[in-house]
Amino acid sequence: MRMRTVTAATTLAVLFSSAALAATPAYADTSGLLPIKSVGDIVVDGAHQQVFISDPTNGKIVVTDYSGNVLKQLTTSLSGVHGLELSADSGTLYAAVQDMDAIAVIDTATDTETTRYPVGDKPLSVALAGGKLWFGYGGDTAGNIGSVDLTDDHTVTLNQDHSWYQAPLVDAAPGSDVLVAGAVDQSPVELASYDVSSGTATKLAGTREAGDNLGDLQVTPDGKDVVVASGAPYYHQIFKTSDLNEDGKYSSVNYPNAVAIAPDGTVAGGSDASYNPDVYIFRPGSSEAVRSYEFPSTGASSGSDLMADAGLAWAPDSSRLFAVSYNSEGVYSLREYDTPGKAASTLTVNAPASATRAKQLTVTGALSSTTAFPAGTQVSVTRTDLDSPNGKALPAVTVKADGTFSFTDTPPAGGKVTYKVGYAGDANHAAASGKDTVDVSRANPTLTLDNNGKVYAYGKDVKFTAHLGTTYKNRTVELWADPFGSDKPNKLVKSGKVDSHGNLSVVLDLKRDTKVTAKFAGDARWQPRSVSSTVGAKVSVSMSVSRQYKSKKAWGQTYYYFHKTKNPLFTTTMPYYTGRAQRFDFQVYYQGRWYSDTSQYFALATNGISKVEFGGNHKSDVGWRFRVRSDYINGSSGDTVNSTTYGAWKYFTFTS
Repeated sequence: MRMRTVTAATTLAVLFSSAALAATPAYADTSGLLPIKSVGDIVVDGAHQQVFISDPTNGKIVVTDYSGNVLKQLTTSLSGVHGLELSADSGTLYAAVQDMDAIAVIDTATDTETTRYPVGDKPLSVALAGGKLWFGYGGDTAGNIGSVDLTDDHTVTLNQDHSWYQAPLVDAAPGSDVLVAGAVDQSPVELASYDVSSGTATKLAGTREAGDNLGDLQVTPDGKDVVVASGAPYYHQIFKTSDLNEDGKYSSVNYPNAVAIAPDGTVAGGSDASYNPDVYIFRPGSSEAVRSYEFPSTGASSGSDLMADAGLAWAPDSSRLFAVSYNSEGVYSLREYDTPGKAASTLTVNAPASATRAKQLTVTGALSSTTAFPAGTQVSVTRTDLDSPNGKALPAVTVKADGTFSFTDTPPAGGKVTYKVGYAGDANHAAASGKDTVDVSRANPTLTLDNNGKVYAYGKDVKFTAHLGTTYKNRTVELWADPFGSDKPNKLVKSGKVDSHGNLSVVLDLKRDTKVTAKFAGDARWQPRSVSSTVGAKVSVSMSVSRQYKSKKAWGQTYYYFHKTKNPLFTTTMPYYTGRAQRFDFQVYYQGRWYSDTSQYFALATNGISKVEFGGNHKSDVGWRFRVRSDYINGSSGDTVNSTTYGAWKYFTFTS
């Protein structure tokens, strides 16, 4: 039913598996969706690294790569296609096509059908043994076994055992002369074994002790046993092919329905179990699983996806296992498991949460598996820190008999220090790794920035100097300027190494209040640090006077003279900002001092100009002294992006 033949190249890979595995990169477990509605059989073509899955319901064979990507769908006249078998060289695929009463022959290099053998009614399964292609066939009450001679003109021989109620499943070990058959949809399950060395099927033994509802069966590579997956009992049964007496069991769970045996003898048993692992891996002759896999839940049910009947197959080099699962929505997936024959390994690492740099710390951990590790097993240790961002190998550590290990280290760098511990795996155990991180202390460096709190004139070029004290390797400082106002982003204005005095300076043209920040990223021994200075920038404000008839020096100031019939016009100019207004202050001089008469805000136009006319009847103003100015008041003038600025007073008076 599935690929069991080991070619010469494959045999070498098995014999020298430890060397090959050491040189071959690990593959990640993968899965891919399958465009099928049922599963008849699955085989793996190692020569072309492709997987064949038959779909009796849709009448097709789906071809995928090892990752589950669909490469091709064979659909021509394959209605009811079920059992599959690969030739010894993986060059030919044989497919039992029930509704066509034939066996299709497919070239695996091109994935195209080359010929078809007409055989008996409704062939269900195929198997190579004794130099012939054997098949189980027949409808209800007419089950039988036949063969195709592959060495002559493909003579078909039928009626070699018509004792079966319906078409049986057949299987054989590669190169073997023993054929095993099993009854499907029957309770109890009937098994029979045959010697086919003579070219005909001579019955060796039979039994009805193979449980209920046969899902799958497979003969071991040495031909001595057959492993049976029936819905009950709740384990995978083992029978001797010579006499079909029980020869042990593989402990799985309820409703076994699939079995696949790798060329190296590793057994994979599948069960139709929603709330238990779906696939169990066994070493030959050992009843306890060394590894198990549970499918995820991809449908609407609370349980996991389910194992398809006969939905397991190994790659010819025993390195990968393929499983077909389906969910509650009827969606099928092909799942690939890397090195499943190796027992799963778990590695835990525990490091202290914090530590002091240059002080010794201790890291502990444990390596565990379902099978014991050999004495002297070692794990690798890598320390990753700011000094060694790509990792630095530390001495390997030997694992104790109970699986625990510990080592000490003196971290030379501070910050986040990660210890990664790795187990490379061996012939019986999968690789594993674990890690933990320690927060190692670093010193707090000195970093200062001048000018904090100072206020400067609008457009003033101001020099800012950052000073960095002692550090380890990093002497770079960044200077950032963040002008007030949402329209101006925080910007890197200078970055570089400090000078021999530890200083780095930048000159900024200040037109707004600005937060200047010096940043030090830290290094392996000193913490990151930043300091800020916030400085003020006034606005530029000017006022011009118009409509006067003269101006002259008086009372120690320049006065503008207006006829009493003229309204003075005061034009203010300052930098514009959205919503900005100038405050217009007006004062009068009386008995030796100035008195505030009024202050009023006037909006700036987008060009930064505000014009204010001093109106009214000025007859009563004749002889009085007045002054006005324009101000920017932070927070009251409509924004907060500059520091409060008072303009210069303008003096004026009225005459007749």
